[in-house]
Amino acid sequence: MINRQGFPEGFLWGGAIAANQAEGGFDAGGKGWSTADMVPYFEKKDYTNLRELMHVTSATVEKAMSHHSAEGYPKRYGIDFYHRFKEDIALFAELGFKTFRLSINWPRIFPNGYDAEPNEEGLRFYDEVFDELRKYDIEPLVTLSHYEMPMALVLKYNGWAGREVIGHFVRYAETVMTRYKDKVKYWLTFNEINTTIIEPFTGGGIIEDRVENTMQASYQALHHQFVASSLVTEKARQINPNFQIGCMLARMIHYPATSKPEDVLQAQIDNQLNLLHTDVQVRGSYPTFMARYWSENGITIAMEPGDEQILREHTVDFISFSYYTSLVSAVNPEEYGVTGGNLYSTIKNPNLERTEWGWQLDPIGLRVALKELYDRYQLPLFVVENGLGAKDTVEADGSINDDYRIDYLRKHITQMKEAVMDGVDLMGYTNWGAIDIISASTSEMSKRYGVIYVDQDDNGQGTLNRYKKKSFGWYQKVIASNGENLE
Repeated sequence: MINRQGFPEGFLWGGAIAANQAEGGFDAGGKGWSTADMVPYFEKKDYTNLRELMHVTSATVEKAMSHHSAEGYPKRYGIDFYHRFKEDIALFAELGFKTFRLSINWPRIFPNGYDAEPNEEGLRFYDEVFDELRKYDIEPLVTLSHYEMPMALVLKYNGWAGREVIGHFVRYAETVMTRYKDKVKYWLTFNEINTTIIEPFTGGGIIEDRVENTMQASYQALHHQFVASSLVTEKARQINPNFQIGCMLARMIHYPATSKPEDVLQAQIDNQLNLLHTDVQVRGSYPTFMARYWSENGITIAMEPGDEQILREHTVDFISFSYYTSLVSAVNPEEYGVTGGNLYSTIKNPNLERTEWGWQLDPIGLRVALKELYDRYQLPLFVVENGLGAKDTVEADGSINDDYRIDYLRKHITQMKEAVMDGVDLMGYTNWGAIDIISASTSEMSKRYGVIYVDQDDNGQGTLNRYKKKSFGWYQKVIASNGENLE
């Protein structure tokens, strides 16, 4: 039942991390190489060129795999959640979390992706994590694929560009869903599935100099992920009919730069290309506008008999998404200045403030996104990533006064409440990140999101001690009041 006055009873408040940014232990417990282990730290000077910097080639991979230590590759050591998860979960319980979003590191379960048997030590690790969450009555929300694909599948099949990966992923998902069928209720198949088009290596494990046409390979990989997601959804309902299966989108809401019809049309096209991903996973088929788009861009999707039926018959139960910022579209974007922000490089919006990393701050855009998604699909929604990346200062007395983060979260939660009052069915909210972790894009530590501070710098130096920021106490009150106390 929708609460027209505020957040519903049983609303799932919590926080989120990803295994590849938090766990560390890249060579512990029988884990194999992942795509995230290939991403080095680099100082990002030009935030508008980040996509170019993140392109991965055969030389990039060869260099990374010949480097066997974690030095210079921060995702290999993370924040050592692998050894400190009990300490961290105790802090999440103190915050009052109802849910905790995390991912399973695929090569921790199948080190090569195609192994004959799963890695029991990896399975036991997540048993312990889920048991610890249960101790505090925290519901796990588990992402099956969050930028941590086994590198052996990348090298053998060029990642998701190879259809063979579907079977390996379904087997992995079936393995963990069967193992944790009584410990996990909420599952997401792919994190920000649209990343496969924007950053082919991060999202799809595609090494770009191994394909003739990156765009063609990316859309083919995306199709394979759609089929895999539907097959996993089918398996999930066989394993436990009470499972709730969701898709996950990086919601990239576009405004037209002007009221010129050409700009309005371009914004519509950009929004459609973003919502393509939820269209397939919720409605069960490709939207009709994609035929023209593929034709005009020389893309041909190879589908096998039965693919369309698989997509149609096994759609998701709910829609989850990340929201950090809004974007601007124009038919002639070169006429405008550009701002940065990994996935989100865009035309500058003169009506919005920007972070140091070029992300435009737009809380009302979250309400717009929620209303549009609910109007379009009429399925429950879940905001599973939302937060402010900023450099935090530890004062002489040990305090971390991140009022800017409180302000960001307050404004976005306020707009979520407005959306609920508008009639949106919203399941929950997990801020990104619950605790400081390694940046997804640049592997920086200094770009911090958490309400819990981790003593570690960009070079991996520090005690790894955890400290509560000012936002910790604030978020604790928000959760305790079910979103009513935002002061």
